[in-house]
Amino acid sequence: MEMSPKEQEEIRARLMQEKRELTKRVDRIHAHAREPLEADSSEQAAQLGNVAVVSALETEAIEEIAEIDAALQRLENGRYGICIGCGEEISPQRLEARPACTECVDCAEVHDA
Repeated sequence: MEMSPKEQEEIRARLMQEKRELTKRVDRIHAHAREPLEADSSEQAAQLGNVAVVSALETEAIEEIAEIDAALQRLENGRYGICIGCGEEISPQRLEARPACTECVDCAEVHDA
């Protein structure tokens, strides 16, 4: 996928912005996890019940950061926008919707099936 330097910079900027937002989310989760539990046992139960949800959100954000880092690496080595499944170009519409995606629609459908 041939891109102009301007297009590469726009993609890099968008990926970096998404990475910053996700990193802030992880930082907020970590800060929240350090807060002491409420003295009231029913409040503690509610707080502890949220731990699984918060942990899942943290895991998701960390995985998205890794995907963004991989997309930035592909951008640097000229492989951005090339499907890892079939080697064909990923459609611009798909990249617009998911800039860190690694597969074209067809390969993603086969992979998810």
